[in-house]
Amino acid sequence: MPRPARYSIDILLDVAAELLAAEGPSAVTMSAVARAAGAPSGSVYHRFPTRAALCGELWLRTEQRFQEALIDALSEGRGAQQRCVAGALRIVQWCRENSTEAQVLLAGPHELGLGDWPDTIAGRRKRLQRKLRRAMADLPDEEGRVSAAVLDVPGAIVRRHLRARQSIPATADTIVADCARALIPAE
Repeated sequence: MPRPARYSIDILLDVAAELLAAEGPSAVTMSAVARAAGAPSGSVYHRFPTRAALCGELWLRTEQRFQEALIDALSEGRGAQQRCVAGALRIVQWCRENSTEAQVLLAGPHELGLGDWPDTIAGRRKRLQRKLRRAMADLPDEEGRVSAAVLDVPGAIVRRHLRARQSIPATADTIVADCARALIPAE
C-alpha cells in the first residue's frame, strides 16, 4: 500500500496563497513554496512542473471556489433582483471569509502569469468562465446592469479593503445590496 503524500497539491497551493497574500504574486516561487511548506523542492516540482503551472493551479482553484459560491447564490430567490442581491452579497461574504484567497483574486490571473499557463489549465479556466456565463444567462443584462450589480460594485467595494489589508466591514453588505436593488428593478 503506497504511503499518502505528505505535501498534497492543496497544502502546497494553500502555502502559495499565503505567500501571495503576505508578499504579493512575485513571492510565489517554487523554492519559496517548498521552503514555507517545509517540503523538499522535488515535492513541489513533482506536482507542478513550472512556476506557471503552480500559479495557474492556484488561480484556478481559487476561481473555482469563488464561482461555486457565487453560482450557488445566483440560484437563490425567484426574481432577477433577489438573485442579483444574493450574488452581490455572496461576493462580499466570500471575500470576508476567505481573505487569503481573496488576495489571489485581487492579484488577478495576469499577475500570476496567465500567458504562460499550460494549455490544460487555460482550458479549464475557459470552462469555468462559460459555467458562470451560463449561470447568469437567464438574467436580462440590460445595459450591463446585472454585471454591475453582481460583479462590478461588490468587486470595487471589497477591492478597496483588500488592498488596504483591512477587514471588510459589515456596512459593505448594505452598500452592495442597496446598489443591486437600485440597478435591478423588482419584478
